[in-house]
Amino acid sequence: MRTVTGTLITARDRDNAERTRRLRALAWLMDNSIALPGGLRIGVDAIIGLVPGIGDAIGALISAYIINEAREMGAPRSLLLRMMGNVIIDTVIGAVPLAGDLFDAAYKSNMRNLALLAQYQLDPVGTRRGSRWVVAGFFVLLALMVLVLIAIPVLVVIGIARLFGA
Repeated sequence: MRTVTGTLITARDRDNAERTRRLRALAWLMDNSIALPGGLRIGVDAIIGLVPGIGDAIGALISAYIINEAREMGAPRSLLLRMMGNVIIDTVIGAVPLAGDLFDAAYKSNMRNLALLAQYQLDPVGTRRGSRWVVAGFFVLLALMVLVLIAIPVLVVIGIARLFGA
């Protein structure tokens, strides 16, 4: 099928457009569907996150569905890793009682992930490159954190040994 401009529209393009529409609706439901006084919006994710233990897990499963759909739409691994990072941050910090629930309401990982997917659809090369840098930076930061977590106990042991003259 051709459009007015003569661009070829494939069945895959129509399928991806329909998936994107469904994913936008799901992300909106999870992150922005409930209006609060003062113009603030929260979603179902913030409400189910109030249930200890299982609430954040349910939210993470729904977010995993969005990531899987992005994978099936052809999103590159670097973008999927970035989307997974958003969900991990949302889930881990959201698991902290009360403060995590407030963070969960503000962070809106599903809407962030849909914005990343939309950006990829508009500029695949630029988004892939940018996502690679973000993922690489994340792993460098993670490696530094591991080194610090290893160095602190070692330095404490060395300090104690010197204190007692060993």
